[in-house]
This record gives sequence, C-alpha cells and structure tokens, in this order.
Amino acid sequence: MKLIKKIIISGKLEVLTGLHIGGSSTSMNIGEVDLSVIKSPHDGTPIIPGSSLKGKLRSLLAKLEGSNKVEDDSKEIKNIFGAPDKKDDKGNVESYITRLIVRDSFLINSKEIRDWEKEGDYTEIKTENTINRAKGGAEHPRQLERVPKGAKFKYEMILDVYDEDDEKKYLLNIKKAMKLLEDDYLGGSGSRGYGKIKFHEDKDDPKPVDSRYGNNTSN
Repeated sequence: MKLIKKIIISGKLEVLTGLHIGGSSTSMNIGEVDLSVIKSPHDGTPIIPGSSLKGKLRSLLAKLEGSNKVEDDSKEIKNIFGAPDKKDDKGNVESYITRLIVRDSFLINSKEIRDWEKEGDYTEIKTENTINRAKGGAEHPRQLERVPKGAKFKYEMILDVYDEDDEKKYLLNIKKAMKLLEDDYLGGSGSRGYGKIKFHEDKDDPKPVDSRYGNNTSN
C-alpha cells in the first residue's frame, strides 16, 4: 500500500458538564483531593489525552456494531484504529495499520477559566458521597477534581489514507463516532452527569503526500 494523503480533522472541543480524566487513589494527606485530573507538566493546565479520546471514539463505534472485544471489531474499525496482529490456524497473519492519529488536546481558554475559579486554578473540586440505603444517609465523602463547564480544548486528528482505501467511508465513520460521543460522555462518571462535550468548527484539511512532502519516488 502507498500513502497518498493525510487528512487533518481539527477544531474546538467544548466541555458542557464537569469532565474528569485521569486520577489516582494512592496515599494522600488529609484534605487533599482523592482523584485529580491529568494536567500538563509545563503549566499545570488540564489536558485531554489523545489515547482517551481515541479509545472512546473506537469503543462507541464498536458498541454500535455489537463488538465487546477488540479482536471482534469489524475490519472497518480495525482499518481506522488498528489492531494487534492475529495468526490463524494455518499460520497466516492478519495485520492492520493504524490510520488514525489523535493528538493530545490542550486548553485554549485558560485565562477565562482562571477568572471563574475563586482560587485562581484551572479546575473545580466536587465532593461526592455514597448513599447508605439502610440508614438513608450519605457516607464516605470524597473529593474529585474536574475540568469545569465552559472549558475549551483544541483537538486534532490525522487520518492516513492509502491508495486502496475508501476515504469517504473512513471519514464518515470518524464523524459518526464524534456524534456518538456528543450524545455519550468522555472520561469517568458519565452516568452521574460528567463528561458531556461538543465538537465545534471541525474541518477536514486534506494534505496530498506528493505536494506537501515531495514525491519520494526515485528516478
């Protein structure tokens, strides 16, 4: 197969309800947050890891097809997201190339968020409890760190297109996964209202390999 094009899909991802990705339940001091979000080591702003976004997009497409395991995903999903090599009984190897690259998404309205938060931080703290049905009360409170509603991130995905590929079909499935995600949730605690997001200004910017990177065919 020959790589002929890279399609850049980019835009803004807006957080519509508190978002929690990451976290650690390791030992901590009294008063510290139980579960923190993943942040940039450079400036402390929250980030959305590309692996989290890509994994969710894939799982939603797989769920739509009724697949519960990666090895049971359709060839369409495997062609877009990749899959481990698999050897059949005759020794033939089934191999898939990962076509979709998903970058980490970085916060683009950090100043606005710092103005919202009283402590001048980029996140909010939410205290949650478990309900004891027998006693009829809340217990075991814990603090979770969340990216607040209104936070906006720059997202970028790159689809590699080869000469034998059905480009329109791959793009259609990626856009379908993005729509599914808007009606689902990103990160944890989605059933409790976390992680509703919306994609804005997404556009497809095709970059033909020959014109952008030069024709590598030797004379």
